[in-house]
Amino acid sequence: MPDDRLTRKSKELGEEKIPRLMWKYFLPAFVGIFINATYNIVDRIFIGHGVGSMALSGLSVVFPIMLIVMAFGMLIGMGTGVQVSINMGRRDFKRSEQVLGNGFFMMVVVGILVTGIGFAIKTPMLKLFGATAETIKYAQDYLGIILLGSVFQLVGFGLNNVIRAEGNAKIAMFSMLVSGGINIALGPIFIFVLGMGVKGAALATVIAMMGLDVWVLAHFLSKRALIKLSWPNIKPDWKIISLILSIGMAPFFMQLGSSAVNALFMNQLIKYGGDLAVGALGIIASVAQLLVMSMVAINMASQPIVGFNFGARNFDRVKLTVRYGIFAATGIGVFGWLIVQLFPHFIVRLFNSSDPVLFDIADKGLRVFMAALPLVGFQVIAANFFQNIGKAKTATFLSLLRSLIILVPALLILPQWYGLRGVWLCSPFADITSALITGFFLWWQMKKLGQEDPDKVAGGKPHPGPDNEEMTRAVETFQVVTPE
Repeated sequence: MPDDRLTRKSKELGEEKIPRLMWKYFLPAFVGIFINATYNIVDRIFIGHGVGSMALSGLSVVFPIMLIVMAFGMLIGMGTGVQVSINMGRRDFKRSEQVLGNGFFMMVVVGILVTGIGFAIKTPMLKLFGATAETIKYAQDYLGIILLGSVFQLVGFGLNNVIRAEGNAKIAMFSMLVSGGINIALGPIFIFVLGMGVKGAALATVIAMMGLDVWVLAHFLSKRALIKLSWPNIKPDWKIISLILSIGMAPFFMQLGSSAVNALFMNQLIKYGGDLAVGALGIIASVAQLLVMSMVAINMASQPIVGFNFGARNFDRVKLTVRYGIFAATGIGVFGWLIVQLFPHFIVRLFNSSDPVLFDIADKGLRVFMAALPLVGFQVIAANFFQNIGKAKTATFLSLLRSLIILVPALLILPQWYGLRGVWLCSPFADITSALITGFFLWWQMKKLGQEDPDKVAGGKPHPGPDNEEMTRAVETFQVVTPE
């Protein structure tokens, strides 16, 4: 990289205004995660119109199981990404490549294990998550094909997270455009033209994941990559693996908690609203996923900035990044809340307009379920801040707080008082309570930020702190590369 670009990049990470820097990382992250969210949303829209309400309910039953698969992807992918980012901030490029190799090894091994175990317990698992005699055939058809793509899902999403962590936000965005485009293009062909129904939707998703794998592996084997994937680094190093797992535990347990809560949601909905209420949750969950993923994109934009500056001991920029991240994510929450409250009929019709009972349940549930949406953005940024600085235990607790510790008791109590409406009320109750507790933790951590040694948190050898030459070298790793 020419000297003038090195100087420009040094000023960017060290002096660039945080809002402008976050916008630079947010836009490609948002596009990528938006396309990622379309995997499930597009499937639900096509199935809702092309197969019917019961098939939509069947896919809703599979959703918690897909969260479990995604949990393993986040365990490895986000743990690897955070470690790569922090080590780059410390200028330890060799260790970053070792982390990448070990992360890839774990993605493949865990993906194979998830597939095997998934097939072994597929039917009882679907029944546990709320499948009934009317919906289990659709759920089995869809899940059977999705499980075959577990390895592709873990490798593709995991490595793409590392691409983003090394600073190549545009490459990560194009990754999701490639895979999402394949899924959107093949879905209607398999479902409508070839008449494959839910199997066609699942097959389109797996092929899209395979396309993502080809893209990300090609990146890490090419000259575009800032850190390389090489065979010697794929050999497992148990110390590195333990660091990856410790940081990845927070999103892992968050996803597992979400899956467990979804199972409880399904059973409570069947009890108080029947199979169509489960289909309504599928619609509501799709909308919630899209809005929350937009907030997660803010976190993804801030993660390389927080990780780099935390590793470089530039704590003022860490604090400023978190503040702007909370402000932006809350803005998304307010905007989404207004759309949901003003236009719920239009949103529900996108998924299904032929079944008036399903429409009525989803229409009423959507507004209640997202009543506290403006608070969710704060929680996403605050909880992930602890993960981004390597404080895995706190991040894990805060991640589980909303999705498990508060929500499960609420789901057991509120429906007894308010019936089906009580099921929907559990979500805003958990959002409000967890936001208050998370706010206290964030305030406390901000007060003592800088008193802890980042090297002890992240692992590896300490260094004396960044001088101009070291900073210039470090910033080179955070260049944004446009695909050739």
